Amino acid sequence: MYNELTLTEKGECHITLQPNNFALEPTTVWSFKDRGDWATHSGKYRGNWSPYVPRNLILRYSKPGDWILDQFMGSGTTLVEAKLLNRNAVGIDINPQSVLISETNLKFQCETKSKIFAKNGDATKLHCIKDKSIDFICTHPPYADIIKYSKGISGDISLLCVDKFLDKMNKVAAESYRVLKKGKICAVMIGDVRKHGKVIPLGFRMMECFLNVGFLNKEIIIKEQHNCRSTKYWENQNNSFLMLAHEYIFVFQK
Repeated sequence: MYNELTLTEKGECHITLQPNNFALEPTTVWSFKDRGDWATHSGKYRGNWSPYVPRNLILRYSKPGDWILDQFMGSGTTLVEAKLLNRNAVGIDINPQSVLISETNLKFQCETKSKIFAKNGDATKLHCIKDKSIDFICTHPPYADIIKYSKGISGDISLLCVDKFLDKMNKVAAESYRVLKKGKICAVMIGDVRKHGKVIPLGFRMMECFLNVGFLNKEIIIKEQHNCRSTKYWENQNNSFLMLAHEYIFVFQK
C-alpha cells in the first residue's frame, strides 16, 4: 500500500515516500490505472494529475538541484515530487486556497535539501520570476471551464470559455518562454473538451499558443484517462458520441 503509515519502535510515524516498482515510461503512450498515493498524494483535489506524470517528466527532463516551475500548482503534486526528487521548485496558483493546500501537502520530512516555494499569483504575469531562470516547467492547467476552481477570483482561467481561455494561454505561453532557460523543456498536460456533443480540440489549440511564441515540439504524449468522476454519469446516458478517454502531454523545447 502507498501512503501507508508505519510506526517505528520509538513510536515515530512514517509514510511511504516512493512508489513501488517505478520505471520511466519508454513510449509516447502513458497509462496509470493506479493513480499513485505515496507521500502526501491523493485524488481529493478534483482534477489534479497523477503523480506518476510529473515524476516521469521531472526525472527525464531535469536533474537534482534544478529549478522547476508549476504555474498552475493546484494541490501541489508537482512540488511534492520535486521535493522527493531533490529538485528546487516554485509553484504558483491564482487561488489562495490552493496555496494553503499545497503548503500542507509539503509538510513531510525527507532526506532531500530542496527549496520549495508555494505562491499566490497569476500564470500570465510571473513578475516574481526572472528571465531565463527556470530549468524545467511542469504544469497542468485547467481545461477551460470544465472544472471551475473558484467562485469568481479575478484572473482564474478556469472560469473562462474556450476562446477567452486560449487568449490567456497565449500570455501563459509567452511568460513560460521568458522565464525558461534556452534549450530547456516545458511540459504541459491538457485534454480536449466536448460542447453540445461536438469535440473542441482544446489540446491542439493550446499547443499552438506555445508554438506561436517560439517553442518547438519535442514530444506529444497520449495519456489514457482513468478514474474520471464523470465517467459513470456518461456511461448511463444514451450517447451518440464516444467518451473522451485521453489527454495530451505536450513537451516543448525552447
